[in-house]
Amino acid sequence: MRSIERALLAWISGAFALGTALVAGVAYAFILEEMSEVFDEDLRNVATSLAHYQQVNGLGRQAPFGGEVPLQAPGSEETEIATFAWDSGGRLLYSSNRQVHMPLIGQEGLTRLKVGDEQWVVYTVRHRAGASQAAQRISSRREMARESATHILPPLLLLAAGIGVLLIFGLRRGLRPLDEAARDVASRSAASLRPIEGTPLPRELAPMVHAINGLMARLDDSMTAQRRFLADAAHELRSPVTALRLQLQLLDRSPDDVHKQAAMAELQQGIDRAQRLIEQLLHFARTEPEAQLSALVPLDLGVMVREVVEALNAKAESWQIDLGAELHGPVPVMGDADQLVVLLNNLVENALRYTPAGGVVDVGAALQDGRPVLFVRDTGPGIAAAERERVFDRFYRGEQPVPSERAQDGSGLGLSIVKAIAQRHSAAVRLLDREGGPGLEVRVVFPPFVEQRST
Repeated sequence: MRSIERALLAWISGAFALGTALVAGVAYAFILEEMSEVFDEDLRNVATSLAHYQQVNGLGRQAPFGGEVPLQAPGSEETEIATFAWDSGGRLLYSSNRQVHMPLIGQEGLTRLKVGDEQWVVYTVRHRAGASQAAQRISSRREMARESATHILPPLLLLAAGIGVLLIFGLRRGLRPLDEAARDVASRSAASLRPIEGTPLPRELAPMVHAINGLMARLDDSMTAQRRFLADAAHELRSPVTALRLQLQLLDRSPDDVHKQAAMAELQQGIDRAQRLIEQLLHFARTEPEAQLSALVPLDLGVMVREVVEALNAKAESWQIDLGAELHGPVPVMGDADQLVVLLNNLVENALRYTPAGGVVDVGAALQDGRPVLFVRDTGPGIAAAERERVFDRFYRGEQPVPSERAQDGSGLGLSIVKAIAQRHSAAVRLLDREGGPGLEVRVVFPPFVEQRST
């Protein structure tokens, strides 16, 4: 498992190593430059002094500054600065290092040249008696600069080690709140979803912990909603199951065929009601926020309206209700076909159940201000303005009397399912009074159609 502490230490240690090498390199370059300036000045002074002695005292086989010496003095090969004297005819009069065949340079001042396999810096002074030169190997300068730069390395390495120790201490201290949060979560039971609390968090860790707390809060809300839903579902299922049991008992006790037929009809109605409730519960479970939504695809609401009206037309005729479709051309929308069919089925069946015999239910789709709109109008009793928020709650059936026995078969989940599906499509559900008379109009307003293209 990857360690943040080790990764940070590795990167920081690498940065320190690179920084130390860079500091040493910069120090070497700076020292070499400064030493070159000093040695250039030394070469000028030595060459000038040698020229002065040569003009005042003369110089043949006699060494400068007095004393008879051979042309090559013992130990002159190791001399850092080599000196050379020339007469006016260009003849070499003196050399402190006869191993070096230094040429006579015609121009005065500093010159860089290669003698043999080595680079030299030469300072030349021209005078009436000839020329005097002082020379130094560039490699000698670099060696001295390298030795000076290496003296900086031990303090830098000690500094890097000290900072590394402080970093380890600081990282462990800084990551301690994360360890405390991990221990807090590990010590909890599976049902505990309270927020992570503890010592003040570092600014870098706060977003992650806050995100985890937000996730735990959403999980807690979801689990609470599921528990409430299961409790409500169990309560709602108790009544039809009890009714089925009573109807079975009546069927068993029927004295003749007539009573048996009546009991069978009642039992069939009870089974239908229970089946519808179970289907509604399954539909509602599929519309929960945690349920997976299929990819949205381009759909035509007009086609869906026509298919749903045709599917429910026989039921409407049996209930003596005029069910029709009101269409004005294609109405494109991005949606999940299966869920939108469930939404439309619930709206139309609700309208049919609450519309008395002889009533009218119109279903349609249109574009309004560039937004796809689905609507269902009925001539039923409508919904009181005070109840239009509560009717979207699960298992809520309203307080006003129902117009027919069909409405009593409702599960109280239809509009809850409609609202959940609409929210998953970023649509809004509006409950309005029907124009021109009593009744209800339900509108589902979708976002403007923008086709999503795969890349």
